[in-house]
Amino acid sequence: MSVSITFLGATGTVTGSKYLVRYQNQSLLVDCGLFQGYKTLREMNWEPLPLAAASIDAVLLTHAHLDHSGYLPLLARQGYGGAVHCTAGTRDLCAILLPDSGHLQEEEAAYLNRHRLSRHDPALPLYTRLDAVRSLRLLQAHPLHQPFDPLPGWRARFFGAGHILGAASVLLEVGGQRILFSGDLGRPDDPLMPPPEAPPAADVVLVESTYGDREHAPVVMEDELAPLLSRLAARGGVAVVPVFAVGRAQQLMLAITRLKAQGRIPAGLPVYLDSPMAVSATQLLGQHMGAHRLCSAELQAMAQGTTLVHSADDSKALARLHGPRVILAASGMATGGRVLHHLLLHAGDHRNLILLTGYQTPGTRGARLAAGEKTVRMLGQDVAIRAEVQQLHSASAHADARQLLGWLGQMHPAPAKVFVVHGDMGASDALRQRIERELHWPAQVPHAGASYSL
Repeated sequence: MSVSITFLGATGTVTGSKYLVRYQNQSLLVDCGLFQGYKTLREMNWEPLPLAAASIDAVLLTHAHLDHSGYLPLLARQGYGGAVHCTAGTRDLCAILLPDSGHLQEEEAAYLNRHRLSRHDPALPLYTRLDAVRSLRLLQAHPLHQPFDPLPGWRARFFGAGHILGAASVLLEVGGQRILFSGDLGRPDDPLMPPPEAPPAADVVLVESTYGDREHAPVVMEDELAPLLSRLAARGGVAVVPVFAVGRAQQLMLAITRLKAQGRIPAGLPVYLDSPMAVSATQLLGQHMGAHRLCSAELQAMAQGTTLVHSADDSKALARLHGPRVILAASGMATGGRVLHHLLLHAGDHRNLILLTGYQTPGTRGARLAAGEKTVRMLGQDVAIRAEVQQLHSASAHADARQLLGWLGQMHPAPAKVFVVHGDMGASDALRQRIERELHWPAQVPHAGASYSL
């Protein structure tokens, strides 16, 4: 029997990463992510998997972002009881992200029931905080480069992928096939994370393509931020910055700390990190020294220059402050979280700034703000957008098309096949064409649910 791969997510979209590998009578799932963005995608989270959760024998996670790990509590509740293999950084970040995801889903269900906004009576969360906490017991951490056997006769190794703390590419060896899953690849010049490691030799590669149809602007974050925050301080405005709690929040804190030290923005400009999850993720950096680029002095400077907001009451108290300030709050695409309350309060004032800090998945509020919509609905209200809206072009934690090709081009010998995944259809197909044209390798964009024998 040959090895097969079934693409259960992240095909034609950047969310819902799930790749099912089968060999003989065993099944292994690489990544276990939620679909996010458009409602039609989110509704796919409620559709049953094409196999029983209890019939899956092992799970590997490339990293902790919810589009790669967020389905895990539901998988466990449905009967999966095997190990979930990951790096130590991924294990520790999942302990923050997954319970928070369950809590938010409980809150959303309660809101829908309270206001009778759901066609279901009652509306139920996809999973609960308790489901998420229980699923954490399945996580088993492995060091980079150290081989381990997720199943008898299967061999796996993690390689550093940059991107966020703990992110890894996975080399899976089974049935005479070497299959490399890129996971999400970071940028070689990322200020926070080291560059992705050179890929090992493999027969088949699954490569992400979030930015497969474009290249990042040649600008560093400090140079983009400096004029925006200087103008904001001069006019006495408030910057509301939707941030991803893991990675992006820490990048912004680092850039602002450096700008103050260089005298390029006012040293007294207050900065608030209003996300308990981002606060916890920031503190994790100190527990994983060597897994990122920062030294102890930089971590200390970031902490001293930022007010960490913990409780909901402290978050509400930010509304009573006067004068210019910067509020970093999740979620990064303004799909939920405390940032919505700050947007509701500050989006209508022309002195203020809404600063988008990364990729905005189509269908999210962040994408509508980036498109220049003048009215955006949030918290049950249509909110007029009069604040200045800007989007950073230097903040992405994903490799661009040129960097993805550079990563692939380090592989020797060439793989027999490349599957291009984790991208909108245009981005995936653009990268496929460049792989075929520039590397002369066979490449394919799989469709959702497709199975391929290797």
